[in-house]
Amino acid sequence: MIRHIVFFTAKDKAHIEQMIDGLSVLTAIPHARRLEVSRNRKTDQLGNDVDVVVYGEFDSEAELTAYKEHALYQESIRRVRPLRELRFAADYDVSAERFISGSETG
Repeated sequence: MIRHIVFFTAKDKAHIEQMIDGLSVLTAIPHARRLEVSRNRKTDQLGNDVDVVVYGEFDSEAELTAYKEHALYQESIRRVRPLRELRFAADYDVSAERFISGSETG
């Protein structure tokens, strides 16, 4: 399984809801096992710069690729790109990762 996580910051904080609306069209794309779009709660003691988070789970690289090639993905880009300042994305294969216990993270 591949986890796909994308963090966005807004150019103008007044546009965060509009960004969420634009990203929410992604949830209609059929290739994700799970896809969520949420406002960051901003409760971390060290950094709260991220405004919006997209979290997705995909069964394979092919499913993630199909998701990114879908017309609704392009529609979301069209809506959100003018509103966002920064975008950071990470994809990782859950089955290939070694997990560290909570006491070793930090």
